[in-house]
Amino acid sequence: MMEEKRIGVTFPVPKWFLDRILEEGKRVFVKPSTLRVQPGMKVVFYASREGQAWIGEAEVESVEFINNVEEIIRKYKDELFLTAKELRDYARERQKWHSRGRRPRPWMVLKLKDIRKYSKPVKPPRFIAVSGRYIKEEEYREIQRKSGSREGSQ
Repeated sequence: MMEEKRIGVTFPVPKWFLDRILEEGKRVFVKPSTLRVQPGMKVVFYASREGQAWIGEAEVESVEFINNVEEIIRKYKDELFLTAKELRDYARERQKWHSRGRRPRPWMVLKLKDIRKYSKPVKPPRFIAVSGRYIKEEEYREIQRKSGSREGSQ
């Protein structure tokens, strides 16, 4: 049997941050790099905490890896889904948890396009860890079906 293609990724993000992408048109998503993401892949947004469901998606336009949060803030400013203060706080929090002696992973900066909010939230079959996970073709089709999106509609 042919291995199913990874066509996307999903990451848990608190809903109030996701609303900035899905409702307010923020186009730059940032998180510590955990998965291999490439342009053309889908990002399916999982609302953690409140809702606990997939609530929308976007396509990855570009991927960049940047070590320094100040550089991210300078470069993307108002397009970021986090404020400068939130991103700095996130970076500080992250340093606290970071295991000593290992170099921290760079930040993955995803520029998004074709952002869509689902008409119906979709509950994932299992828990999604903070590091996120890949989404394969079959699962993506299923999410599309349950979310009330037209199959393959752009």
